[in-house]
Amino acid sequence: MTIGIGAYGPRAGLAVYRALQSAERVGRGAICGFATYAAIASDGRVFRHQTQRGGSATLFIEGEATGVPPPEDVADAIAAAVISSGPERPEPLSQFLAADAAGGLVTGHRLPNGVSVDGTALNLDTLNQLIAGKSAKEAVDLVIDRNREADVGLLAVDLRGGVYSRNSDRVQRRPDLGHARVEDATAGAVVEVLHNAIRPFPATAIIAAGVALDTMRDDPKAAGWITIEAGVPLVLGEENAVHCGKELRAQRVVTTDPTIVKGRHACAGIYLHSKVYSDDKLIGLTMFEPITAVEDGTITEMSGQSVMRMNYCAPH
Repeated sequence: MTIGIGAYGPRAGLAVYRALQSAERVGRGAICGFATYAAIASDGRVFRHQTQRGGSATLFIEGEATGVPPPEDVADAIAAAVISSGPERPEPLSQFLAADAAGGLVTGHRLPNGVSVDGTALNLDTLNQLIAGKSAKEAVDLVIDRNREADVGLLAVDLRGGVYSRNSDRVQRRPDLGHARVEDATAGAVVEVLHNAIRPFPATAIIAAGVALDTMRDDPKAAGWITIEAGVPLVLGEENAVHCGKELRAQRVVTTDPTIVKGRHACAGIYLHSKVYSDDKLIGLTMFEPITAVEDGTITEMSGQSVMRMNYCAPH
């Protein structure tokens, strides 16, 4: 029973919601029932939402409508977490997810509200460690080390960008676990997912984490456009590239694939993230790749067109 998702980074609130939504679409078992969700904005506001049935489909409400995404201030939260499983769990549902703007968030799977050896709920014990200044890893490790046979996997999000999860020894021996961790240092985004009793495992966790990270990454922005026309030569070289003049019209395309510069081919002759040069100055990377018709080293057509405008993003 249960899936726990935690994230830190831009649009973490929306990322966690979409991650749960994707897990529900893929997974079967203890899912699509109760969900309790919390998010912390960069200004310290704490948002809570919950539902007993329907998971992400009833977690947020707008007027009379369900199935809506989180409102903008929740979606833009810097830290967020959710725990979800089957329907009708004991109230209050907030007991399953600890949250405080002074420390962060603690979710998990199995029974994060179970009692620690010191008599405190496991998730509250972990949250108290965060409030005391420990990192997500330090807090989770401390609590799990003291409760190795507790029926719990803990997942903490601290407000310095740390996200960390760990199962107790007891839970780690289960045959039905899913776990995933993904991060993007450039975007400042981290996601972890824990689950059990949800099939397929561990694929459900991997998909949910991937969806969350993709939500937090910025789509690359176009920095400009080049024009490529039929008749441009395709030549072999050491990098994939499009060489243009100052007017940004392609003079030649370079490929690292020796098999497509001779004979007739339908191929990716202009490869994704080919370097774009203007008078030998690097100005960007191509943002898509058309199906290119090539005959004996000459481009004759690009996705059925004899002239194509292609956008490029700034070089990394």
